[in-house]
Amino acid sequence: MRYEARQSGAAQTGARADRKPKETQMGYKVVVAGATGNVGREMLNILAEREFPVDEIAVLASRKSLGTEVSFGDKTLKTQDLDTFDFTGWDMALFAVGSEPTKKYAPKAAAAGCVVIDNSSLYRYDPDVPLVVPEVNADAVLGYSKKNIIANPNCSTAQMVVALKPLHDRAKIKRVVVSTYQSVSGAGKEGMDELWDQTKAVYNPVSEVPPKKFQKQIAFNVIPHIDVFMEDGSTKEEWKMVAETKKIVDPSIKVTATCVRVPVFVGHAESINIETEDFLDEDEARDILREAPGIMVIDKREAGGYATPVECVGDYATFVSRIRQDSTIENGLNLWCVSDNLRKGAALNAVQIAEALGQKVLKKG
Repeated sequence: MRYEARQSGAAQTGARADRKPKETQMGYKVVVAGATGNVGREMLNILAEREFPVDEIAVLASRKSLGTEVSFGDKTLKTQDLDTFDFTGWDMALFAVGSEPTKKYAPKAAAAGCVVIDNSSLYRYDPDVPLVVPEVNADAVLGYSKKNIIANPNCSTAQMVVALKPLHDRAKIKRVVVSTYQSVSGAGKEGMDELWDQTKAVYNPVSEVPPKKFQKQIAFNVIPHIDVFMEDGSTKEEWKMVAETKKIVDPSIKVTATCVRVPVFVGHAESINIETEDFLDEDEARDILREAPGIMVIDKREAGGYATPVECVGDYATFVSRIRQDSTIENGLNLWCVSDNLRKGAALNAVQIAEALGQKVLKKG
């Protein structure tokens, strides 16, 4: 079953009703760096799906992937060398290359006048770089000019703040307790391959596949460890959710997270417990979320009346289910939240940032 998310003004550049006829519309010169990876390919798919106004597009990769062909709509493009590419004259570059290459190439692109929309963690906590989820804080793109860079949040944070923001606007969230169930695609192709190979090996006892990408066997298992451990016992993934929620939504919100890798190929799930300053009835919360941008509520109190990662794959929406009162505290709610982490958690959010940048700043499309 497929569902469509309600889109916010910042997120609906691709909506035909709001667009000029294609033949009269000015477009952008767009770069996708890291075009051969999972997120880079998804960026190209979503740019095409949403009919982002592109006059010219360049797809970049490292030298080992040079010349690899990737699809953009009905076109086939050959990758160019990220190391030698000249960003002069290009409007925006969507980066999906990881923190180390970003550190080298993003300033180069920014200095050439090309606005970088970065999917890595490198700039997320830089006070001079806006961290943007368009359904939540689209106006933050206006702060891009300090470094000519806009940051895309962590995948687990992105879907959570889409659900938190409309409830925060109504009842002011004080505290969030979240447990994540994160798919292996969040660890890239190597993570997906490891789950696939280990799953096959379970049924073939003579073939053993020891953990490489993950710390323990991921097939038929769950691992409460994503990224490195920090001094206070939390992992960096958990710290990211805390820091990014504060930067995107409200620095006064207290967040505690437990992030877990699960044997699912695509789609992150989250169990979210919220404490608010003002009482918020579960029925009102459900109505608020139904009207909120980017959210689809699937919440029937019956077998199968909720969303799971399988249903969210390939969809734009952040799905919210299991909305119910928490009777253990005065003003508490519980939610179940799922989303395609390669889309809303990465590629879709980056494209939505590009749309917001186009609407609010560059204004060609």
